[in-house]
Amino acid sequence: MTRLIYLEDAQLQTLNATVASVLADANAVVLDETIFYVTGGGQPHDTGSLTWNGGSATVVDVRKRDGAVHHVLADGDPLPPVGASVTCHVDWGRRHELMRTHTAMHILCGVIWNEYGTAVTGGNMEPLKGRMDFEFDPLPDGFAERVTQLVNEEIAADRPIEISVLPRDTALEDADLIRTKVNLIPEFVKEIRIVDIVGLDKQADGGTHVMSTGEVGRFSITKTESKGKGNKRIRIELS
Repeated sequence: MTRLIYLEDAQLQTLNATVASVLADANAVVLDETIFYVTGGGQPHDTGSLTWNGGSATVVDVRKRDGAVHHVLADGDPLPPVGASVTCHVDWGRRHELMRTHTAMHILCGVIWNEYGTAVTGGNMEPLKGRMDFEFDPLPDGFAERVTQLVNEEIAADRPIEISVLPRDTALEDADLIRTKVNLIPEFVKEIRIVDIVGLDKQADGGTHVMSTGEVGRFSITKTESKGKGNKRIRIELS
């Protein structure tokens, strides 16, 4: 198992770790712990580099396999030996843009839930862009303008963002978490990580986020689309 340090501290940009195994066929390494975000939950993986005594390599993909995190290195880059001490360097510009985007999407969820009582059904993101699907049929009149105003007001309010971990049973009893479909998390997961935008939105979530909403930047809705009866897609951008 690889310890996921980013779940504990998303602000870390470097970390010293040890190579647990080398996967030559995939040009990848497994570390005992990592700060590189693993693709999942609609958030893309981090990129960056590994450096060690006598070598360096670029991290181009990060995937989880059977509890181990595979750090895929660029074609032609060397592999560090098993047992080597390596320093992880996250591409902070990309990571911070993804953190801003992920937090913006949680703000959007909170605003839409509080204004319309409507649940999110899916989403995906890239740096400073994303899309979310909601159970609307049809979209209310003036939806984009109203939601854009409310989201930017929440950003300006600079609400703190708190991370906590709850026992599964406790999380399932929290009415604020029901709309996030916590019960879809596999039964073997006994502790649920909670991201709380204080006073606005609380969700079970394994992604990385900024420390307060004021870091997000300016929010805009670029497009709304129908993805079938009762499902509308909202595309967003940050600046």
